[in-house]
Amino acid sequence: MTDLLLTVVAFALALGVLIVFHELGHYTVARWCGVKVVRFSVGFGKPLVIWRAGRDGTEWAISAFPLGGYVKMLDEREGDVPPDEKHRAFNRQSVYRRFAIVLAGPLANFLLAIVLYWLLFVSGVPGLKPVLGPVAPGSPAAVAGLGEGDTLLAVDGKAVTTWQDARWHLLDKALGRDTVVLEVETADGRRVSRSLALSGLTRDDLDGDLLARLGLSPFRPSGTVSVGRVLSHGAGARAGLREGDIIVAIDGEPIRRADQVVEKARSNPGRALEFEVQRSDTRLRMRVVPEPAGEGEAKTGRIGIEVRTQSEAAQSLVVVQRYGLLEAAVRAAAKTWDTTMLTLHMLGRMIIGEVSWRNVSGPLTIADYAGQSAQMGWMSYVNFIALVSVSLGILNLLPIPVLDGGHLMYYIVEIFKGRPVSEKAMELGQQVGMALLFVLMAFALYNDINRLFTG
Repeated sequence: MTDLLLTVVAFALALGVLIVFHELGHYTVARWCGVKVVRFSVGFGKPLVIWRAGRDGTEWAISAFPLGGYVKMLDEREGDVPPDEKHRAFNRQSVYRRFAIVLAGPLANFLLAIVLYWLLFVSGVPGLKPVLGPVAPGSPAAVAGLGEGDTLLAVDGKAVTTWQDARWHLLDKALGRDTVVLEVETADGRRVSRSLALSGLTRDDLDGDLLARLGLSPFRPSGTVSVGRVLSHGAGARAGLREGDIIVAIDGEPIRRADQVVEKARSNPGRALEFEVQRSDTRLRMRVVPEPAGEGEAKTGRIGIEVRTQSEAAQSLVVVQRYGLLEAAVRAAAKTWDTTMLTLHMLGRMIIGEVSWRNVSGPLTIADYAGQSAQMGWMSYVNFIALVSVSLGILNLLPIPVLDGGHLMYYIVEIFKGRPVSEKAMELGQQVGMALLFVLMAFALYNDINRLFTG
């Protein structure tokens, strides 16, 4: 029950922040352009709470259906407007002002992402140094000449500091099945270039563990393996594992690396594992049953715990990305840009069938991610909101008539034609847009339900 409550609260908070920032973009630019704002609503449908504020007595509302929001402006197409206020009606504004007001919503989401990434970079984002572990024989990485102990420095000229950076840039290149040039520092200190071929990747490879498909894995030094965060609804919590426990052995096999625990869990879905755990001065034995996830041969197990190797070698692999105020802003803008480009690239590959539509997520999956990221700490949660904010900005710029992008499309046509799009064309566009949006939402919800049953 506690996990469900946390998920609901984390999802509601994230959704509220995203909606408020988006609508504030519309509201702020509308006020700058002299347009009267009648209502600012978080949510659609019947208003549950309304209060008035501001010089124009704008209604601020929280409405029944929370997945969205709107800013209602004075408009002669939606009712009578007093003669002395006609100049403040939205429909009386120049096409360029209307364009700016509509565009401001998605731009506010991108700005929010930049602010959140800036906060993370100023605070310091921990990550794992991209040092290679054993390279799978015959894999693309092995063919490229990469070896254990190599450190990735750059992917096609883009510097990488952590495995997260490397994974992000490799995924972007993998979408185009390109050959990517890696700058590498070898185990003996030489700086060399390696060409990694991505042309052999399939659509399923992109849906799974991309690094494993390429033969890449992080270097895992041996040491003492301890339990970090424990998901309260996971198999580990049910078995009695606690944060700070030392995992000594699993099924009698000594444990010296965190990836041993991960592999044991993944390869034994639904089968009880005998954990030997040291807790303070007490040695404990526990039966942990990894929860099955996936289907058929792709089924894996998961325990719901974070594990980490404690040793001097392991500590030397942890890097913290922390920057000053100005450099953090530049990094945050670059991160937002890279995220936007990768999302658009992936969306384009989905349209032509090179990436599975199973990657489309709906409200249930997003809520689940919100809850999980909140359990992992404030940095994970802030990173989650920033990522969704970028996605929301992109979604609203799609040229679908009911979205901001559809209105912008009408205004671009108006700029070139010299007159507004006809009411009949707009009505037809609204119907088509609603149908497309309904199909997209239905597909996303289907993916959500499918994930609930398959993990």
